[in-house]
Amino acid sequence: MEKQIKIFDTTLRDGEQSPGYSMNKPEKLQLARKLEELQVDVIEAGFPIASEGDFETVKKIAETITQSSVAGLCRTTPIDIETAAKAVEKAAKPRIHTFIATSDIHMKYKLCKSREEVIESAVKGVEMAKSYCDDVEFSAEDASRSDPEFLYQVFEAAISAGATVINVPDTVGYALPWEFGELIKGIRENVPNIDDAVLSVHCHNDLGLAVANSLTAVQNGAQQIECTINGIGERAGNASLEEIVMAIETRKKNMNFSTNINTKEIYPASQLLAQITGKGVQPNKAIVGDNAFAHEAGIHQHGVLKNPLCYEIMTPESVGLTCNKIVIGKHSGRFALGKKLEEMGYDLNKEDLNTAYQSVTRLADKKKVVEDHDLVSIISMMNDQPAPEPQKIASGG
Repeated sequence: MEKQIKIFDTTLRDGEQSPGYSMNKPEKLQLARKLEELQVDVIEAGFPIASEGDFETVKKIAETITQSSVAGLCRTTPIDIETAAKAVEKAAKPRIHTFIATSDIHMKYKLCKSREEVIESAVKGVEMAKSYCDDVEFSAEDASRSDPEFLYQVFEAAISAGATVINVPDTVGYALPWEFGELIKGIRENVPNIDDAVLSVHCHNDLGLAVANSLTAVQNGAQQIECTINGIGERAGNASLEEIVMAIETRKKNMNFSTNINTKEIYPASQLLAQITGKGVQPNKAIVGDNAFAHEAGIHQHGVLKNPLCYEIMTPESVGLTCNKIVIGKHSGRFALGKKLEEMGYDLNKEDLNTAYQSVTRLADKKKVVEDHDLVSIISMMNDQPAPEPQKIASGG
């Protein structure tokens, strides 16, 4: 039986904290609705204490969303918790997410607290949050650089105080997959009451390992993954929702995990975020980048056109695209060019296709990508090749 992994989306909170990704209330509400269509289990809507605007935005999202849980982030201080509670109180499924740092470096230089004081703050914070809300998540900030034995103590105390979710953040993206896996395994084995809570992970991408760490975590017993659309977030970003979900979906038989995500909404959600923020997705981004389902090399094009499984491990349709993209350039082959021209309404014999191919490769050396209008010009200059009807040109590419 497949193990259900919960997807906690923090695009509207951690994602928005990255430079250039700030969103206003209508934009965050629009994206929250899309996240609900995506069927994420939890939407972390913001950090209500951060500003009046963020409080009002979290409150509006909480009042609007009915299917996903809506979480508000807060520190373990009373004013933070009270503010978060007010922001999510009208949610159909409210969650208060409270946190405190547990690494020695954070406790010494940022909190100026002893280990005992941190445990006390964690317990009091969870107890107060629990008085407002049944669903309380507790995070140990910088968990991956914390003393594991201390983490076990903090988590046991937080669960005893009422936490329903325990989150293990790799806050600065420092962990290696095997280290992080061992940390999660150790928590499962050494926190006596861990089965009374959902075990969650929140990984950052400073070493490019956020997705790998997240997947290794679920292999070792984690039940929730915190992530963002397009992998946005502080510094190098968070674990990418689309990469995590499609890795689980594509390799389901090997990992024996599943999610509730409607994968056909992945690409639309990615595009909506890019539209709202004005920050495009890098072309080679896995799953949602422009090149994710694009093929220019002739041997790849031939294989994909014969059977997409030759070079595509998932279908474009599975993530919300309508088709893959055959790019005509200097690496393209005759087979792909012939198929492209057929789509555009041209019927060339072998000799004419070869002539067109020579013209295409010469042009491609000069301008990298040969567009549809370039192909029309090339064919028009060849003898006995009338231009196709306009609507056929428009339907190609």
